[in-house]
Amino acid sequence: MFGAGGSTSSFRETEDTDVVLLWGSNARETHPIFFHHLLKGIRRGARLYVIDPRRTSSTQWAHGWLGLDVGSDIALANAVGREIIAAGLAHREFIDHATTGFDTYRHGVEPYTLEYAERETGVPRSLIREMAHAYAGAGKAMICWTLGITEHHNAVDNVLALINLALLTGHIGRYGCGLNPLRGQNNVQGGGDMGALPDRLPGFQHVENDELRAKFERHWNVTIPPKRGWHLSAMFEAMEHKELRALYVIGENPLQSEADQARTRRLLEGLDFMIAQDMFLTRTAELAHVVFPAAAAWCEAEGTVTNSERRVQLCRKALAPPGSARDDIAILYDLARRLGHDWGEPSAEGVWNELRTLSPMHAGMSYARLEAHNGLQWPCYDENHPGEMFLHSRLWERPLNGPRVAFQPVEHDPPVDRLTEEFPLRLTTGRRLDDFNTGVQTSGYRSPLRRGESLDISPEDAKRLGVRAGEVVRVSSRRGTVEVPVRLDDGLRPGLTFMTLHFPDDVATNLLTIDATDPKSGTAEFKATAIRVERR
Repeated sequence: MFGAGGSTSSFRETEDTDVVLLWGSNARETHPIFFHHLLKGIRRGARLYVIDPRRTSSTQWAHGWLGLDVGSDIALANAVGREIIAAGLAHREFIDHATTGFDTYRHGVEPYTLEYAERETGVPRSLIREMAHAYAGAGKAMICWTLGITEHHNAVDNVLALINLALLTGHIGRYGCGLNPLRGQNNVQGGGDMGALPDRLPGFQHVENDELRAKFERHWNVTIPPKRGWHLSAMFEAMEHKELRALYVIGENPLQSEADQARTRRLLEGLDFMIAQDMFLTRTAELAHVVFPAAAAWCEAEGTVTNSERRVQLCRKALAPPGSARDDIAILYDLARRLGHDWGEPSAEGVWNELRTLSPMHAGMSYARLEAHNGLQWPCYDENHPGEMFLHSRLWERPLNGPRVAFQPVEHDPPVDRLTEEFPLRLTTGRRLDDFNTGVQTSGYRSPLRRGESLDISPEDAKRLGVRAGEVVRVSSRRGTVEVPVRLDDGLRPGLTFMTLHFPDDVATNLLTIDATDPKSGTAEFKATAIRVERR
């Protein structure tokens, strides 16, 4: 909606804001560095509202917890928007100046009354109303979200529903206000910025824009296909239809991270050829025809990473990679040479400087400046530019500098995997503080916090099912079955359970999860699986 995929605010602004909506994020455990900044804001008087099906550890500091049913985020967001409009709290001056489509949006949220939202989400109408008034009435407010919003079959619509609230209240383009997707892994932001997206060239420049594409074609002296490529889920669809026959996997473990592991294994094993490039021999790499051992980028290679606040930071090599492991860039340069393209000697700074000539938002970020300033935030247009602390201030300029932003009305659409008598419980997935993703980087190390995988379940459900803490139970979905010990969690409401993907060798959670995907983003619905639990 704004033309570039990145947080509009800086971490520092979280310390000075008045209201934060933490939506679908247990940031205390999954984004602890960001959460330290948030805690400073809370100690200065900011009000925190946590919107999450689970009463997570983040709610300890919350002014209010909105424990909504999984997959009802749009119903809640639309009800918040309707209440803001009905209460006369919409920022009409900003709306008239910087947006389009308000009347269509207003008409679209009209059915989403507080009564409807309470019925559909399970959140008391009084709390929905309180949060709506607090957010709209604040001088400065921001919305932060993560995978609890995006790992759904309607992921993009979930995000649009939140963006609509910022447009409605004018909480965008000003210090202490904004929309902040908290990135789930190190350098996820940087990967997108560098063009690791199916429809973008570096700097979020669209591959289907003839003028932008021509700039890269001239510099690289190649012809770039003028159509967007496949995102990850579309790649697996292409494997299914035999349209994709070879795969190069760099730093990813899809066998254990994709939804529906049985299907993923079948498709990966059916490829004609697969390369895996990684610092560990992952389960995916075990299926590969060729494995390239890679260096640990954070200490055995030169380069940059970009964090959730768009801050590009310089990483210096501290150690030589062990054995036959090599820097990713050296592997890629050698592979290009074998394919008939001599790019010269691999140089991280050389690649970065080439990027700076092609991506206007990175133009001012020399290695020397990155080192001197401990990183810079994009956009940074020249070597005198300090980098932007927050984005979209143009929306407040008079006359308006650039196009207006359009409201995008969206409709509530429940999870694909419906609850039934056969599968009456909802399983949602996430992360814990002490482990990471599929455990490739963390499970090889001892931790006093680690307790292995468990099916977290409410005490009420445990009593009803006749199971006790520590008992191993059989958990089944429409796709598969696993056995896992029970853990009682007071933060879960009856009907809701929780697991992670941290220990796939012990409990393959993604044998249960559904690969229903969002058609716009390709994200699978990891957050909403229907299951049953049985005693062995």
